[in-house]
Amino acid sequence: MLTHDTIPSRVVSRDQVFGIRKNEDNNSSTHDAGRLKKFWRRAPRLPPQLPPDTKVSTNGINHVPATLDDKSLWITRQQKVKEAFTYAWSGYKKYAMGYDELMPVSQRGIDGLGGLGATVVDALDTAMMMGIDEVVAEAGSWVEEHLAQRISEKGQVNLFETTIRVLGGLLSAYHLSGGEKGMNISHAGPNPSVYLETAKNLGDRLLSAFTSSPTPIPFSDVVLHDSSAHPAPGGLSSTSEVSTLQLEFNYLSSVSGDPKYGMEAMKVMEHIKSLPKIEGLVPIYISPDSGQFIGQNIRLGSRGDSYYEYLLKVWLQSGTSSDKNISYLYDMYKEAMNGVRHRLVQKTVPNGLVFVGELPAGKDGAFSPKMDHLVCFLPGTLALGATKGLTRKQAMANNMLNSEDLENLKLAEDLAKTCYEMYSVTSTGLAPEIAYFHTKEFSEQGHDGGNKSSEYMHDIIIRPADRHNLLRPETVESFFVLYRITEDLKYREWGWQIFEAFEKYTKIETGGYSSLDDVTVIPPPKRDKMETFFLGETLKYLYLLFGDISHIPLDKFVFNTEAHPIPINLKK
Repeated sequence: MLTHDTIPSRVVSRDQVFGIRKNEDNNSSTHDAGRLKKFWRRAPRLPPQLPPDTKVSTNGINHVPATLDDKSLWITRQQKVKEAFTYAWSGYKKYAMGYDELMPVSQRGIDGLGGLGATVVDALDTAMMMGIDEVVAEAGSWVEEHLAQRISEKGQVNLFETTIRVLGGLLSAYHLSGGEKGMNISHAGPNPSVYLETAKNLGDRLLSAFTSSPTPIPFSDVVLHDSSAHPAPGGLSSTSEVSTLQLEFNYLSSVSGDPKYGMEAMKVMEHIKSLPKIEGLVPIYISPDSGQFIGQNIRLGSRGDSYYEYLLKVWLQSGTSSDKNISYLYDMYKEAMNGVRHRLVQKTVPNGLVFVGELPAGKDGAFSPKMDHLVCFLPGTLALGATKGLTRKQAMANNMLNSEDLENLKLAEDLAKTCYEMYSVTSTGLAPEIAYFHTKEFSEQGHDGGNKSSEYMHDIIIRPADRHNLLRPETVESFFVLYRITEDLKYREWGWQIFEAFEKYTKIETGGYSSLDDVTVIPPPKRDKMETFFLGETLKYLYLLFGDISHIPLDKFVFNTEAHPIPINLKK
């Protein structure tokens, strides 16, 4: 069972998130480093290490301008992100309050996620972290007045999307508003129990996806009003979707005192453990009827991505050493990352960008040099898996990094560089949804990103159908994690460049921000959709990237795949 007795409960000022004093944070990190060190096998002695104050960097950027080390600069930039969030919320509130998403060009709302007001719940903990009490009050009041009724009356919802956005958002809001010895960073909004009771109501109905299935693999869709469930058309579930529920259901069990939620969700992982894999890699479809993987398509993009993320994070959530019964998850994660390096990683021509491709026909089929923007979650996950949330300096000082960890950290930085170049290679400075890469075996002409001055114009191929941008968070998510772990300022600067591009090309005059249809042309045509994750993830990660590193420390929290922080069980 999870607990968070060790999570600080200090009330902090409006513009701080979790203002743990420097000395307290350092002492805590040192204590946790010692605790972690105790439970990992001591790594072999490493080669001579760099002095502690030496900048470690890859990707050819070894120096950053001195001005980037100016604390006031990042306070100012963080404030700009906060203003962007307020602007995005104001557009949603004006034209779409209570709808799942805003269509900012049309100035209306749309329900594409089951009608549970997904933007409200996704944005709630972001507003708490930013100290925007007015938005916390508005969103919290809406949850209190409307969400329970919506849950009892609405029809079909997707199990995965509803869990990560709505259930995850409610649970994070519960903790951050002081529930169960939580952070209590905002006094606005309802009593924390409102968030927990609403989460339990939703969780009870979502459980039918598990209990209705003949195998441990849940059905993909739930009908809320009668708590029934059924498979998706075609009968299959996505591998990533069935394995990206455990953080949320485990934490719901912890705070509710009812083990049923976590028990059902963990059966999925236990079952997948028994299935055959290719060096830890798995196909992207799985059958609730047979419990077996279907097809051979292996990728870390859509339908595969967060399976690998949750192998690591569910293990971290448990406190890593407290529950030997789930150590298999970390073993599966390590095996999968070895499989990624061995089978999916290649370099581009002519400039050697490192990328992760796909095996559409499985291990014996041809390699595809295709990488979804979604894959840009991987650099952050690799770095987190290497240091377990500590800084690289702390992990090295405690002799916690073996050669495999160092290799994963290097791959994380190389892939983050590639993700950054997917932005900078376009005319708008915003990444496409999907990129292909020029290799010795694969080339296409006439599909560059439009930025003719980019060094990587000939390395990255952007097909016409893939040129849209959905305001996605994965790249800035990885920059946030990598900055926390490496303390390299280039990740902040890269994040700022991306934020400026969002401001320049996606902001709508009447309120809100819009997805784009084509990032390779200026002006880019608008797609007329502000995804919930722009407020729930993208702006949140940018805000944290520019903020103090003690805010939501990575050795105390794991972020679910929708960026809702969940406390790690640190009670020993």
